Amino acid sequence: MLRILVVIGSTFIAALAWVAFTFLGASEGWGRNAITNSDTSDAFIGAVSKKVEETHTGNFGLILIENGNASDSYFSSDGQAIDENSVFQVASLSKWLTAWGVMALVEDGQLDLDAPVSDYLKRWQLPASEFDTQGVTIRRLLSHTSGLGDGLGYNGFDTAADRQSLAESLAKATDASPGKSGRVALSAEPGSGWKYSGGGYTLLQMIIEDVTGQSFADFMTERVFQPLGMTRTSFDHETAIGFGLAENYTLTGETEAFRWYTALAPTALFSTPADIARFLQAQSPAAAPVVLSKTAQSDMRKPHASQLGADIWGLGVMLLAPDGAGGYIIGHDGNNEPAINTAARLNPLTGDGIVVFETGSELLATQIASEWVFWNTGKVDNLLFVMELGDTLARMLIGVGAILILGIILLWRPWHRKSAKA
Repeated sequence: MLRILVVIGSTFIAALAWVAFTFLGASEGWGRNAITNSDTSDAFIGAVSKKVEETHTGNFGLILIENGNASDSYFSSDGQAIDENSVFQVASLSKWLTAWGVMALVEDGQLDLDAPVSDYLKRWQLPASEFDTQGVTIRRLLSHTSGLGDGLGYNGFDTAADRQSLAESLAKATDASPGKSGRVALSAEPGSGWKYSGGGYTLLQMIIEDVTGQSFADFMTERVFQPLGMTRTSFDHETAIGFGLAENYTLTGETEAFRWYTALAPTALFSTPADIARFLQAQSPAAAPVVLSKTAQSDMRKPHASQLGADIWGLGVMLLAPDGAGGYIIGHDGNNEPAINTAARLNPLTGDGIVVFETGSELLATQIASEWVFWNTGKVDNLLFVMELGDTLARMLIGVGAILILGIILLWRPWHRKSAKA
């Protein structure tokens, strides 16, 4: 009996150890190879161009930043040629820029991060709830910890005329992603945990308009984009058309028009690789403060939400990997239907970064940007970890299965021998 208990206990401990080892190995990059063994930007660009040529149909643009300066770039198109000044819709990457607009108003003294959002809203209020709506603050909206349960996700509209008003969209977005209610309302106590909320950023859009008296697009242009020299960036669709839009490719290699949005702040920014590179450069250690003070930028990079034991979100920005000095590699990604994917990464400690825009593949920009993080720092990007979670779980199950089989064999063999002797 003692031997049986020892085998069962050892098997259980070995299975737990394998699960822990596999999880830690995936999160720490044990056994992972970088996209290139060389540390030169030319080698990285070469590896990326090979991957794009082999797997991608559509538009692809990339800019590398080293020590706060644009160092190299790569552009590819199957249609009209594109370059660093080509205008794309950047999807949820919009949220990072929106957060800068919010923080600018905080520094101007027009918003308090920890005041209830109801203090600022004039046209719409959160619906009554079993949870405390007064706990919904700007800080919690920025960090997706407000308790809102919308999970939006907007698919946009075919034409400008189809769009809802902002209040109508907050009450029930008719362009909500499949499976989402479209209603911006509390589903948990504010501050109780992290849950992604595109509707929270639509609410921030309304707050900016109600506080400033300007349209959201005009405010962001005047307060953020113009000071940063982002001259081909706008939340206004018609203005972006005037810039001239890059072709928008689908997963099947066809082109189609960009969608129109009511919810601009979470998903509808138009910009260029060069302008987003300027945005990253403004956050490099040697850059003089423009729009936001160094203190405000630092505050945005402090952890406000975590999952699976890892810090994942600051104020409007993702915390993607440790920087080795107590801080984080930061960034944000975007993914709009049918096949728009954008990504930006920055190491605020060194000023190194990457901007990747593409249309035509589902998550190629995210994959390349995450590969850059590992190539640049040796750390696994949280989004890369999530994308590979299925493979990690498969390895866990295979290992656990093998350990259980070994345990059964160890239990069965002595019993079988005794039975044979009898």
